[in-house]
Amino acid sequence: MRRVVLNGETDWDGWRKATRALVLAGVEPEQVRWSVRTHPDDASDGLPDGTGGFNLSRSLVAMAALAFQAREPERFGLLYRLVWRANAGAKPEPDDPELRRTQRLAFAVRADAHRMRTNLRFLPVPDDAGPDRVAWYAPAHYVLEANAQLLARRFPQHRCAILTPDGSALWDGGAPRFGSGLAKVKDDNALAAWWQSHRTRLRQDAQAGTSIPEAEDLDEAPRPPDRPAIGPVVLPLHADSGLQEAAQEASGCHRCPLHEPATQTVFGEGPAHARVVFIGEQPGDQEDVIGRPFVGPAGQMLDRALEEAGIDRRAAYVTNAVKHFKFTPRGKRRIHQPPDAGEIAACRFWLDVERVRLQPKLLVLMGGSAARAVLNRAVTITRERGRPIQMEDGGTAFVTVHPSYLLRIPDAAAKQREYAAFVRDLQAVRTLIDGL
Repeated sequence: MRRVVLNGETDWDGWRKATRALVLAGVEPEQVRWSVRTHPDDASDGLPDGTGGFNLSRSLVAMAALAFQAREPERFGLLYRLVWRANAGAKPEPDDPELRRTQRLAFAVRADAHRMRTNLRFLPVPDDAGPDRVAWYAPAHYVLEANAQLLARRFPQHRCAILTPDGSALWDGGAPRFGSGLAKVKDDNALAAWWQSHRTRLRQDAQAGTSIPEAEDLDEAPRPPDRPAIGPVVLPLHADSGLQEAAQEASGCHRCPLHEPATQTVFGEGPAHARVVFIGEQPGDQEDVIGRPFVGPAGQMLDRALEEAGIDRRAAYVTNAVKHFKFTPRGKRRIHQPPDAGEIAACRFWLDVERVRLQPKLLVLMGGSAARAVLNRAVTITRERGRPIQMEDGGTAFVTVHPSYLLRIPDAAAKQREYAAFVRDLQAVRTLIDGL
């Protein structure tokens, strides 16, 4: 049995080096035991001197680089088995359980990294050498290092620190360095006080460490210099307990046949007492796998537009008219199919639960399915887009396009025009929110 001890949960270079040596030496997956160093005396067995070489597909390497960041203890062995089989010439079937498991981990990491970038907010803290900007966040996976690299490129002019339960990242005009973390923070004042009392030690801790190579497949270009800085709010807001219970109940929903092929129910999410609710059509492929709304390409488009419009997604509740992914299988892909009126009506029960619990002042209806679910009639988006609609319950509805519409526009100039129009709609929504 070969024992491989990695330097940390994200020691991608160490895992790659060990994997290459072991595969070339013909060490079968069952003969390798992977672990992470927890004590200075922990050490790997010597790596064999394998000869020759092998190549892996770019898609497999990119997927492995993402799945490697998952908070899953068995991921090191899982990825080694995939590499072992790929080197042996085996081509996994689309429904291969280990391939699907790795894909789910990669999707979850990508979504969590995007969610962290969306929800992370920096708190300015005065300092003699200039203002510090510090944030605290608890990611679901080990995405701190990759995100810190991206943010350090976005904000090279700032002195920033990100604290998480897993560790911290600090940068000041250069590559980020990593140190110890912070398990929990009560509020902004507690975060500012903790940082002022601990920043010297934490900087020394980070200085003693080393920067890491840039992670592969960050899936986002550096922020252009004319984009505004991320705002000052820090800590995540708490969800409504009644909706959390409803989400658990909805996980077994059989109100329509869509539950049968879908992976899971995708309920809405957001803070309790949210004044605005964004409603889309249904979860997409990635949302169906991950189990959270608006984390795929359309969600990323929405987040970008919300940021440009000055709306904090963390202060809004996001959901869909239909809670299951409707699709048609086509080879390895699952092609989106719009829900019909009966499916929208069947799922209106859960949307009503969300509305009753939240009592929002404003509903943003993104696309025809969302508008039908709320207004209970067919809606022509071009005719009713961009104007407030008074509801019988005293709230206001606002109709706009679904962000997935923007993704389907083939012409670059047209896509840019439509995206600008979508941002203008959201700016109008921001004005309505400010007036609530």
